[in-house]
Amino acid sequence: MTQALLVSNVLLWLAVLVLIAVVVALVRQIGLLHERVFPVGALVTPGGLRVGEVAPPATLEDLGGRAVRIGGADDGGRSTLLFFLSPTCPVCKTLLPVVTRLAATERPPARVVLASDGDPAEHRPFVERERLGDTPYLLSTELGVLYQVAKLPYAVLIDATGTLRAKGLVNTREHLESLFEAARLGVGTMQEYLEAQEREAS
Repeated sequence: MTQALLVSNVLLWLAVLVLIAVVVALVRQIGLLHERVFPVGALVTPGGLRVGEVAPPATLEDLGGRAVRIGGADDGGRSTLLFFLSPTCPVCKTLLPVVTRLAATERPPARVVLASDGDPAEHRPFVERERLGDTPYLLSTELGVLYQVAKLPYAVLIDATGTLRAKGLVNTREHLESLFEAARLGVGTMQEYLEAQEREAS
């Protein structure tokens, strides 16, 4: 009886040790995976104004008839997040609240400007439905051409001096956050930052 109890205790401890080894291995794999996929950066497409270049100053009229300046120095020291969208883009609609919240967390808060193109009559119902009346909403084909916007949603971050700091295709909150993070780190994209880190490590 005593021998059976001893054997069962030994087997139990062996099982516990095996489980601990499995958990440690899983934690290590999760850590490696985390390093490979984080931070997720916005997909930068070729062409258009480059990161580090000064955005050409332009004053455009938004859907509400207000004059909106894009590029050039901002007197309030604010960055501008230019978010390209479409009323028919479901991802754009999902990201709208995220865009507003992220911009508000910056110090000072970043200015959000929405941009698209097409017939104003197609956009006004969307603006009303999403309650975007207080946010500048531009319709400009030229603006899309300047930044070579081929797919949506797309975002451009311009700093308070009027310099383009980050840009790219943004499908998630992480993509949007990566624009601000790239600007803080002084890199064009998070991918560039990760590649530099890997080179230093090796």
